[in-house]
Amino acid sequence: MRPSPVISAVGTGALAFGLVLAMSPGAYAATTPQAPVADDNSATMLEALARDLDLTTTEAGDLLDAQEAAMEVDAEATEAAGDAYGGSLYDIETDELTILVTDAAAVAAVEATGAEATVVDHGTEGLTEVVEALDAADAPEGVLGWYPDVADDTVVLEVLEGTDVAALLADAGVDASSVEVVTTDETPQLYADIIGGLAYYMGGRCSVGFAATNSAGQPGFVTAGHCGRVGTNVTIGNGTGVFERSVFPGNDAAFVRGTSNFTLTNLVSRYNSGGYQSVTGTTQAPIGSAICRSGSTTGWHCGSLQARNQTVRYPQGTVYSLTRTSVCAEPGDSGGSFISGSQAQGVTSGGSGNCRTGGTTFYQEVMPMVNSWGVRIRTS
Repeated sequence: MRPSPVISAVGTGALAFGLVLAMSPGAYAATTPQAPVADDNSATMLEALARDLDLTTTEAGDLLDAQEAAMEVDAEATEAAGDAYGGSLYDIETDELTILVTDAAAVAAVEATGAEATVVDHGTEGLTEVVEALDAADAPEGVLGWYPDVADDTVVLEVLEGTDVAALLADAGVDASSVEVVTTDETPQLYADIIGGLAYYMGGRCSVGFAATNSAGQPGFVTAGHCGRVGTNVTIGNGTGVFERSVFPGNDAAFVRGTSNFTLTNLVSRYNSGGYQSVTGTTQAPIGSAICRSGSTTGWHCGSLQARNQTVRYPQGTVYSLTRTSVCAEPGDSGGSFISGSQAQGVTSGGSGNCRTGGTTFYQEVMPMVNSWGVRIRTS
């Protein structure tokens, strides 16, 4: 079943680009560490990228510079592709940005911006149609979820061994040639041991995503919806708050409004790597980009962005429009920050594996909360 119209208002904005406004901190006492200061160019962030992506610190610095430049070209190339735009891919090994187009006539305009162009059959819109058809069908037990693999122009169906998907494809009216079935033995679980980067408590522990204000300008933060229902009270340091918005399942998004002692910053803790990373915007990173995550259980870890618009069938309910990454995470990291460079991307939902052996982690994009709820992420 698809989510309700209210939930869909969050999910359907998952691919939106946008620029958010800076917010005033409000008249509240501080709950974050005393006088936190961003140290965006420190070696600690480069060390984390080097550690998790098997790079030297010099290579990690070059990657961040190249990726920032690629985001600017991506915006130009997307506009040049027009209606033929089929998605963006970034290769962290070659620093190559590729724009997928569904019409060969758009290739020249795209390549004039400095990006590569590749013609595909489906593109993001066509793959989204397949995902939505699967979302509307009745999936059997053993089907763990599905996501569009933009690079291969197909939708990947993840299943437990022995699962037959023929009936699902027939029910969805999906051509088998547009789907790749992948067998796995790792069932995704919610990271619901209950910080954006910092821990908060509500009978359990979760992680803050990003400092934000609601549509009325009141201070708070975005996090994962499965961490609490509307009305759930939270504590963070000497501050208190309440879940004002929460969606789960369907999506995995929430806004916690501060009720006392909240001072907002535009910082994300780098934990084990040291210091803080500042958030300066919410520009969406292309698939393939390097991305890092902050959470209260495992700290600061990095990896790559693998796919958007994944449907995940958690035991607790199905969630749509999640983004898939190779970053590791564990219970208690739920709700924590996903950031690419200085651009806020989303909040940790769940996944499989751990930070000893590696795994897959999904996040809820942050822009749907901005677009649907009117929250404003702190960016200065």
